[in-house]
Amino acid sequence: MSREDSLCVSVIACLVGAAMSSAMGAAMIQSKSSSASILQLPAPEQKGKMSLEEALARRRSVREFTREVLTERELSQLLWAAQGITHADGLRTAPSAGALYPLELYVASASGFYHYEARPHQLARLSDRDLRAAIRRAALDQEAISQAPAVFVIAADYERTSRKYGAARTPRYVHMEVGHAAQNLLLEAVALGLGGVPIGAFDDEALQNTLGLPTDQRPLYLVPVGHPR
Repeated sequence: MSREDSLCVSVIACLVGAAMSSAMGAAMIQSKSSSASILQLPAPEQKGKMSLEEALARRRSVREFTREVLTERELSQLLWAAQGITHADGLRTAPSAGALYPLELYVASASGFYHYEARPHQLARLSDRDLRAAIRRAALDQEAISQAPAVFVIAADYERTSRKYGAARTPRYVHMEVGHAAQNLLLEAVALGLGGVPIGAFDDEALQNTLGLPTDQRPLYLVPVGHPR
């Protein structure tokens, strides 16, 4: 091999090495960014300290909260109660017409806005902004929303249900289902020593825009949850 050929090979090796190093660095940054946007939740517990009957008797609408934040365990239990997977076939804690599950569950807190992914039981962060004040403005300035450390948002994709049941029956089935999910969440809150209040009074379009929800989803319920004052 001539001296010129050796020099050429050396230059190419350096360039390839630099490119590989750069690509690896970019991959690491992307990996870190991706992992930071996912919050893996603790496995939900299925045996609590309070009976269902006691939780039913104690449930009240709570609108005033302390500043204490919710723990990951508490978030895990609340999300699971509302929409958690309870069977290998994907069946959930709340009944759904035809097991079509049109609901999507979100939570807003000081650390950002998250979407609940039921199958892996995790939260995907959609924004690092605290949207609670903006949600409060869209919901007729109800103070409980900005006071609560977590505001759960339940939205629905009506088309998932209408493909099977048609336009006439779908609203009834979806609205029944969101009531099931919200009650599950509220009862779990009581069982954890927390409180919450279901809110349906809000400007639909303003809330949709505030949250940046997909156009095929409509917000149906807000449920602020926290430690009762």
